[in-house]
Amino acid sequence: MKLLLASHNFGKVKEFKELFKALDFIELMSLNDFPSYLPPEETGVTFKENAVLKAQHAANALNVWTLADDSGLSVPILENRPGVYSARYSGIDATDQENCNQLLTELLPYPTSEQRVAYYECCLVICSPTEVKKCVEACCAGEIALAAKGNHGFGYDPLFIKNEYGKTFGELDPSVKKRVSHRAKAVEKLIPFLESLRE
Repeated sequence: MKLLLASHNFGKVKEFKELFKALDFIELMSLNDFPSYLPPEETGVTFKENAVLKAQHAANALNVWTLADDSGLSVPILENRPGVYSARYSGIDATDQENCNQLLTELLPYPTSEQRVAYYECCLVICSPTEVKKCVEACCAGEIALAAKGNHGFGYDPLFIKNEYGKTFGELDPSVKKRVSHRAKAVEKLIPFLESLRE
């Protein structure tokens, strides 16, 4: 079965391919396989709204079953920013480094662990070319480090200290993140539905 991941993000594509390894009947593609496709503007105010928007648009335009992920980091003391703007927190074409720097700057007045509580959220939506088929959500709790640490992962991973581990996702072995991340938890919820599609 062919399934399109509605993303150009190489880090996200790599992570999903790892998470989908056991689903050997699925051929996972990405938007990098469709260079002429233009994704819609993400106008939703929640992760779910954006995930539905991206999944429906790509599924309809490319006539293929599509999986869309909308996820990001929420920091309660910053009124849950960056939230749905996580990928473009410091500008439309911001790099991961620029977004991390922006977050660290905003958190300078808040040095304690209690003030730097944060959580990753993930919403996954699967659409056929005609309708939404499945939606799951998951989150992962932690806190924001005082400085970036580690070279693994992408996005805010070098800043996000996972509860119980005392290390950032950037420091943790990728095999650990694969088990405990927001995205891993969401995929786990999605697997029974995907298994039901096995031909």
